Amino acid sequence: MVVLWLPTREQVIFGPVAMFAPLALVLLSERPTLGRLGLGWRGFVSSLWILPAAAATAAAGLLLAYTLGTFHDLYKPDLRHVGGYVLWTIYQQFLLQDYFMPRLTRVLNTEAAIAFAALLFAMAHLPNVALTIATLLWGAASCALFRRYRSLVVLGIAQGLLGLTFAVCVPDIYLHHMRVGLGYWHYHPQVRSHYAGYHGAAGK
Repeated sequence: MVVLWLPTREQVIFGPVAMFAPLALVLLSERPTLGRLGLGWRGFVSSLWILPAAAATAAAGLLLAYTLGTFHDLYKPDLRHVGGYVLWTIYQQFLLQDYFMPRLTRVLNTEAAIAFAALLFAMAHLPNVALTIATLLWGAASCALFRRYRSLVVLGIAQGLLGLTFAVCVPDIYLHHMRVGLGYWHYHPQVRSHYAGYHGAAGK
């Protein structure tokens, strides 16, 4: 979260360290099995219902956005951008489920650990209020689902689908291309028309 509030140059330097240090700690010091990481076949199959549920939620959000007139194009709607975003949401689930949750459950009961993990997840999206609220809810839901099914990939894909839907349904004047931290305040919308900032493209 500290890195998110650093200037761009410092983010480029310290960002990779902050991102991959938890991965190294989990894989090298704990030597977890695939099942414990949430990459097991059994958990994947049993959790597949989450994807159509996320798709149905996304469809409802799109319908509501069309009705309210807030639907807009995705910022950089190309396969590389969308695919990169989904990979990032899968990694976010790794951080949440494989790094933070095991450590929190060592000192807290399960319900308190889920609540605290969701709070940390939401705080990482400040000062983007819309994203903070959404990630607080999804953080709690995904932690509970992971405890039940232990499927990292399914939860990551579901988060990616919901995140992309959120990006095109919520006006960019609030999302700022879904930026967080210092980048949220440095956001300057591209002026395409007198409706720029409301109908402008959005996305991460």
